[in-house]
Amino acid sequence: MAGQSSQTHVTETICAIATPPGVGGVGVIRVSGPLCAAIAKQVLGRPMPARKAQFARFKDADGETIDSGIAIMFEAPASFTGEDVLELQGHGGPQIMQMLMARIMGLGARAARPGEFSERAFLNNKLDLVQAEAIADLIESGTEASARAAQRSLDGLFSDQVNGLQKELIDLRVFVEAAMDFPDEEIDFLADSDVLEQLAGVDDRLHDLQEQAQQGQLLRDGIHIAIAGLPNAGKSSLLNALAGRESAIVTAIPGTTRDVLREHISLDGLPVHVSDTAGIRDSDCLVEAEGVRRARATFSAADLVLLVIDSSQPVEPQMALRAELPDNIPCIVVNNKIDLTAGKAGPDDKPLTVGVSAKTGQGLRDLVDLVKNTVGAAVSQEGVFSARTRHLDALRRTRDHVGAGALQLEQFNAPEILAEELRLAQKSLGEITGQFLPDDLLGAIFSSFCIGK
Repeated sequence: MAGQSSQTHVTETICAIATPPGVGGVGVIRVSGPLCAAIAKQVLGRPMPARKAQFARFKDADGETIDSGIAIMFEAPASFTGEDVLELQGHGGPQIMQMLMARIMGLGARAARPGEFSERAFLNNKLDLVQAEAIADLIESGTEASARAAQRSLDGLFSDQVNGLQKELIDLRVFVEAAMDFPDEEIDFLADSDVLEQLAGVDDRLHDLQEQAQQGQLLRDGIHIAIAGLPNAGKSSLLNALAGRESAIVTAIPGTTRDVLREHISLDGLPVHVSDTAGIRDSDCLVEAEGVRRARATFSAADLVLLVIDSSQPVEPQMALRAELPDNIPCIVVNNKIDLTAGKAGPDDKPLTVGVSAKTGQGLRDLVDLVKNTVGAAVSQEGVFSARTRHLDALRRTRDHVGAGALQLEQFNAPEILAEELRLAQKSLGEITGQFLPDDLLGAIFSSFCIGK
């Protein structure tokens, strides 16, 4: 595993409620650190054996019972954090949980920061940074596909590939730096080797990993789609058809949608944040005009725009809106209401154009496929692991260094610069699993976790 050391020297004991806020049948408090055994003896009235669940009464300082439930002690290093860990599983009432927290903190523990349990697990080499992030991704996953991807990262699928590439970079560094130790033979030594072929192979594998990570990032973060069009083009009907429920009000009255309506849906496991916007037109109504202004702002913030065209009406005035949409954002033209025109369902001859009927569902499958192809989402999520934007950035920088090093060797015969570029590539790649990571970035990553994890 890729922690910072074999084990951190922690003197503080931390505690947190590990179950969601509110009333529930079961509430769990997690404690980690050197005071766990002493806290267990005080709260439970007896020492706790390791890794054996026992029924117990949880008592306050006066010996009065606060709650009763199951207590489990995990002795270091055989625990999630690598430290002594105590878990108290009681009734999930907020007041009970707070009373137990106050009792434990009165015995020397402090409230944990968000993600501090996972951070200690990383620092104690119980898991690497990718796996720690996968825990948060698994908790926050909004689709079955994203949950499975997060579990694959937690199982080490992503880390294993990163570690394999790290080994290749290290072997290349050793080879190049060994050649530099023999200056009289350096040129022939490197020229006669297959260093350039090996660099090309590493770059190919980094490219493949980039593509896999891109799919994982899409499954984790999803995409933002804005639906645009003139009033009564069928924008809200399309949103309802994609969502599979009546999310938006649909009427024959133009301008029904005044504000931006946002809906979270899943397209074949891909999380999608859809924004249905007001019909674009000039209006003297202050409310509708504000809705149009918000619609335009939504287009600029989207990853993809669906321009909905009422195919039963003249197309040219509606297509004029295309020129008002951001040039840097992909746009799919959706010819809607083909049920009224006997139009062709599915992809059109024109690129990024599809015919659908939001009313009957014709062409919706083709629209979903076109959306996924446009944003680069794979047809199948088999084997996809969870990834984040920072992982993609690290992979990009790693490839940049490998490419720069190959160029220096091939064109300038500069092994010293190649060795330095390989060192920087190894450092960039190591940021993914946490081998090389600034402390401030590490803190930022774990601060985004939920408390108690």
